Amino acid sequence: MNKKLYVGGLNYDTTEDGLKKAFEAAGKVESATVIMDRMSGRSRGFGFVEMSSEEEAKKAIEMFDGKELDGRTVKVSEARPMRERGGFGGGGNKSW
Repeated sequence: MNKKLYVGGLNYDTTEDGLKKAFEAAGKVESATVIMDRMSGRSRGFGFVEMSSEEEAKKAIEMFDGKELDGRTVKVSEARPMRERGGFGGGGNKSW
């Protein structure tokens, strides 16, 4: 079963290809994604890596969490399921 990892603190110049190549040291990488800002088109400084097994995911966490990647110390952990977001603007129940 594939295991998705959250990678935070990425250098803004880190590419998806570079992220994938780095994590291949821990095992087979199914996918690597750097999250980009819609407005500026720049990296938001975090991404996700999907490893092909639970064992490889654990190895990747051990290898990279708290370590330097492209000049920045990164945080690597299991990705949590995405929370459902509120309505437009995220304001919740506002009465105008």
